[in-house]
Amino acid sequence: MPHSKSARKRVRQNIKHRLRNKSIKNALATQRKRFLAAVAAGDHEAATVEFRRTVKAYKKAAAKGVVHANAASRTESRLAQKLNGLTSVAS
Repeated sequence: MPHSKSARKRVRQNIKHRLRNKSIKNALATQRKRFLAAVAAGDHEAATVEFRRTVKAYKKAAAKGVVHANAASRTESRLAQKLNGLTSVAS
């Protein structure tokens, strides 16, 4: 148990931040799954819409410090490759 007043406050802050980070990470995972489902279905238009939403969510999470900026960029790049692969197959 924390003894000082500042340590008790940090515990309260950590609980709030952990819950915020968890909800954002869960939303990221859900959005990523929606995009991958659209890619698996071969629906280019739906995949494009979901890709934009996914990238936006990753950029927002990186801005808030939930995920590292480089990790967000790396994920966006890999998802873009999947979208581009879908485009070349559909053509």
